[in-house]
Amino acid sequence: MTTASADRRVDKRGTTAQRARAAVVGALGTVLAHLPAAVVGGLCDAVGELWYRVAPGRAARARGNLAHVAGWLAANGRGNARARAAAVDPAALEGQVRAAFRHSVRTYGETVRGSASSRDVRRRLAIETPATVSAAFATPGPVVFASAHFGSMSAAATVLGDRCRVPMTAPMETIDDPELQRLLRRLREGEGARIVSLDEARRELRAALSRGEGVGLVADRDIAGGGLPVTLFGRPTALPMGPAYLALEHGAPLHVAAVRRAAGGWYRGGLITLPHPPADLPRRARIKALLDAEARAFEEFIAAAPEQWSTVFFPIWDGVGPRPRGHGGPPAGSPESGGPVG
Repeated sequence: MTTASADRRVDKRGTTAQRARAAVVGALGTVLAHLPAAVVGGLCDAVGELWYRVAPGRAARARGNLAHVAGWLAANGRGNARARAAAVDPAALEGQVRAAFRHSVRTYGETVRGSASSRDVRRRLAIETPATVSAAFATPGPVVFASAHFGSMSAAATVLGDRCRVPMTAPMETIDDPELQRLLRRLREGEGARIVSLDEARRELRAALSRGEGVGLVADRDIAGGGLPVTLFGRPTALPMGPAYLALEHGAPLHVAAVRRAAGGWYRGGLITLPHPPADLPRRARIKALLDAEARAFEEFIAAAPEQWSTVFFPIWDGVGPRPRGHGGPPAGSPESGGPVG
C-alpha cells in the first residue's frame, strides 16, 4: 500500500481539540528531539512518578500482575534478585510498580522523539545474542518478527529497520483520535516499517510475505480475540495466533525480538529464533506448538526486567486481579505464584 492510500484511511478530520492536541504532541516531540537523551529520560521519569500517584487503579492492576510474575520468578529461580524480591517484599514490589509507570512514559517519549531516539539506540546498543541476530538477517526472504509490549519498542523497530534486508510491514491499532493516529503513524513509519491498520492487517501482511518481505507484530495481548490458549508465567492466557499462522503459512522463520533499557542510557537487545514444529502435525497443533514456544521466549525476555512489560497495566490472567498497596507477592512455590509446589 502506498503512503497516499494509507493517508486516505485517516483523511477524516479530527475536531479542533484533536488537531490542537496532535500539534502539541508534535511540538513536544520536536523539543524533546533537541534535548540530550539523559534529560529526556529524567523528564519522563518525573512524569511517570506523577502518573503513578494520580492513577491508583492502574497501579493496582500493575501491582497484581507484577506480584504474580515475581512469585513465578522466585519459585522457578528465574530473573534477577531485585525482581524476585518483589514476591515477598511489599516495598520491592512497589518499586517495580513505580518503575513500570516510568518506563511506560519513556516509551511514549521515545516514540515522539522520532529519529533522535533512533540515533541514541544506534550509539548505545548492546546485542546479547549476536550469533542469532547475524543468522536471522543473513539472507533475504519472507520473515516474521514477534515482540511483546516490552522495553523500548522504538529501539526494537530501529534495530529491525537497520538490519532487515527486506521491507517491513507492521499493523497499528486504530485509535479514536484521527489526528493523533496520523501523527503516530508518521512517526512509526519513520522507524523504517510500512504501517497498516488492523482491519487490513491480515491481507497486507500475507501480501508482504508473498512478496518475500518481512512483517512485525506485537503479540502478547489478544486484543481482537480469537487467540489460542498458552501458559505464560505459570498461568493460562491467550496469545494472538497471527505470528505463528503467518510463519507457517509462508514457510517463514519466526523470530521473537526484544530491546530493553539498561543503566547509563544503554539498550540491550536480543533475538530468539523459534523452530517450526514437525510438518506432519495438524495445522492447528503446529500453530499451538509455535505459540507455546513464543510464550517461553516472552518469559525469557520479560524475566530480565518485568517492570518494562507495559502489558502489566491490563488484565492478563483470570484470577490475577488488582492488588492493594502494601501487599507483597505470593510466597515462592505457592499455587498463586504459578510455580512448582513441593
